[in-house]
Amino acid sequence: MNPLLSAEQAVLGSVLLDPGQLAHLDWLAPDHFYRPIHQALFAALRKLRAESHPAVAAGERVPLSWVTDAVAEASHHVRGLTAVYPHILISACPRPEHAPVYGRMVLEGAIHRSVTAHAIRLHQAARAAALQGEVEGALHHADVLAGVLEDLARRWGSEPRPVAPATPPPTAPVAPPPVRADQVAEDEQFLLAVLVEQPKAMDEVVGWLRPDDFADPAHGQLYRCLGALHHRGEPIDRITMLWEAQRRGLLADGTLTTEQLTAICDGAGASSAEWLGEQIMRSSVARTAAASARAIRALAENETLAPGRLISHALHALGPLDNVRARWQTANGHQAPAPSPTPPTDGPPTAQVHAALARSTARPAARPSECPGPASTSSAARPPSRTPG
Repeated sequence: MNPLLSAEQAVLGSVLLDPGQLAHLDWLAPDHFYRPIHQALFAALRKLRAESHPAVAAGERVPLSWVTDAVAEASHHVRGLTAVYPHILISACPRPEHAPVYGRMVLEGAIHRSVTAHAIRLHQAARAAALQGEVEGALHHADVLAGVLEDLARRWGSEPRPVAPATPPPTAPVAPPPVRADQVAEDEQFLLAVLVEQPKAMDEVVGWLRPDDFADPAHGQLYRCLGALHHRGEPIDRITMLWEAQRRGLLADGTLTTEQLTAICDGAGASSAEWLGEQIMRSSVARTAAASARAIRALAENETLAPGRLISHALHALGPLDNVRARWQTANGHQAPAPSPTPPTDGPPTAQVHAALARSTARPAARPSECPGPASTSSAARPPSRTPG
C-alpha cells in the first residue's frame, strides 16, 4: 500500500462524505495531489463549494448530487473518471473528521516532489551553463528554487531559515563537462603563470577569487600559495612559489610535482589576470550550482525527512552558491542586490496552517466537567499543538 496514494484517497473520500471538511482544507491546492484524477476531483469539489452547492449546507444528509456533480465537473478536465471511483474513495476514508491530517500528508508529499523537480531543473541549468560558458540561466533557476522553498515554508507553517543537516547528504564532486574540462584547466594554468610573472596582477583577483574556485585542486593549492606570499608581502616568482608549496607539504604528499610547477611557470604569456579569473569564476558558479542541486535532490528524495527540515536543509545547501554568486558579481563590477522585503501574502489563516500540521497523537478524553458547550469549536477545526519536526 502506498501511504501517499492512501492519503490522497482519504482526503477526497472525507470531503465526499462531509462537504464541510473543505472549510478545514483551504491551504490545500489541487496541484498538491500527485494523481491527475485526484487533482481534477479536488478542484471540482472546491468549485462546487465556491458556487454554494446545496450539499454544503445540507448537514448530515449529503445529497447524491454532491458526488455526481463533482464527477461531472472533474470529467471536463481528466479522462477515465467513472461514477464508481468516488465510492472507492469513500471506502478508503477511515474517518472524515481526520481530513486535515490526511491533507497534511498530501502536502508533505507535494513538498518533496516540488523540491525534487526544481532541484533537477537547477542541475540541468548548471550543466548547460558549464557547457555554454554562461551562468545567468543557472542563477535564475537558483532564485526560482529559493522562492519555491520560501513559499513552501509558509504553506507548511515553518520559518524559512538555513539549517545544516546533522549528516550531509552524500554527493560526488561535480567536474566540468568533458567538452569544457580542457579549456577550464588551460585557463587555470595560464592564470597561475601570469600571476607568477606579473605579481602585481594579484591585486586584480585576490579580492574575489578563492582557491576553491579552481576545478583542479592542485591549481587551487598553488593559488593559495601565491595568496599567502602576497598577503605576507613577500616576493613572488617561480622559486618562492616552489618554496611555499614545499613548506605546505604539497610536494611531499604528491599533490604537485616539480614538473607540473615548471610547466605552469613556462607557460606564461601576455594576458589579463582579471579576465582569466572571471573565466574561472564562471566555471566555479556552474559547478557550485550543480553541487547544490545534487545535494538538495538527495535531501528531497529522503522520505524520512520532515518538510520543515527538508526546506531548512535545502536553503542551507544553496548557501555556497550564494557566496560564489556574490564574488562573481564583484568580479564583474556589480554589487550584490539587497534582498527585497518579503511582500505580504494572502496565505491561509494561522488556524488552518496548524490544521495542516496536525499530528494524529492520541489525546486523553475530556472529563464530563471539561466537555465544551454547544458554542465551542469542533474538534476537527481545533488543531492540537504542533510538535517539532
